[in-house]
Amino acid sequence: MSEASVFEAAMAVSGPDLKAVLWDMDGTLLDSEKLWDVAMHELAAELGGVMTPSTRHSIIGASGPDALATIFGALELDPTAAALADAAAWVNGRVTELFSLGIPWRPGAQEALRTVRESGLRTALVTNTERVLAEQALDTLGREHFDITVCGDEVPRGKPEPDPYLRAAELLGIAPEHCLAVEDSPTGSAAAEAAGCAVLVVPCEVAVPTGPRRVHRESLEGIGESGFTAAWRTVHA
Repeated sequence: MSEASVFEAAMAVSGPDLKAVLWDMDGTLLDSEKLWDVAMHELAAELGGVMTPSTRHSIIGASGPDALATIFGALELDPTAAALADAAAWVNGRVTELFSLGIPWRPGAQEALRTVRESGLRTALVTNTERVLAEQALDTLGREHFDITVCGDEVPRGKPEPDPYLRAAELLGIAPEHCLAVEDSPTGSAAAEAAGCAVLVVPCEVAVPTGPRRVHRESLEGIGESGFTAAWRTVHA
């Protein structure tokens, strides 16, 4: 069956439908991974090492604690509680500075946010970024676009574990199987998938493997309300 035929079949599926769109932030709505890239390379230098491309790619989409653990391991540093806390504070301070200079949007993200909001679907921001930085980013995103927000320091385990998405679905009062997560990274896609969500994958910095609950798209540009519905129905067809 051609890709067009699969899309048409998905649109024809009846039964329970899409009820909520759950948005990742960094790399999905905002082109902020490039700002994190600056901070992470500078952190490695502060710690006396060098951030390799493989290490940087491995922490895209990761929670703060997981990212720091990976960096300390790659640099062969002792991950004491004090050292990790100092590194976390340094990163948060540097990213705060970088965010204050302006955070660029990903292509089509602003229009996509407005489209989903105007459609009547429920919405959530689901990010591994800590609340203090997410609040700063929300000044760019617009809080009016989200019914609720869930941050990485508000759940027991961050992505790639399902906790952030399960918490978002709980707060919305909507079962995960009626939610579509929009993600850009393997880490975030795995988290949404594990929670039971359908996943619309729009890669940014790294490739994301295919999967039975994933629909891939090159960009959010021109997606329209029907595109989100079709992505959800493709998974459930």
